[in-house]
Amino acid sequence: MTKTGRRRTRLPPSGGGGSPTDDPPGDGGPDEAASFIAECVAELALLARRHKLGVLVRLLEMAQLEAEERVRLRSKRKLS
Repeated sequence: MTKTGRRRTRLPPSGGGGSPTDDPPGDGGPDEAASFIAECVAELALLARRHKLGVLVRLLEMAQLEAEERVRLRSKRKLS
């Protein structure tokens, strides 16, 4: 388990199987990846803020916004 309570999955060795664009088994795809990244970066931004690492806080917040926007846009497309 990770700090955020998500279970890490072990990916099988590459080779054989589906096309190069298929998500590997156990991978939640780009939506889940962007959501996970947004969650992790938010925690890192809090840590950076606690230690007064201003530039790093700003960069992490920008990464969080980018990941959240990607999730929002992809979920909006799925509803259409």
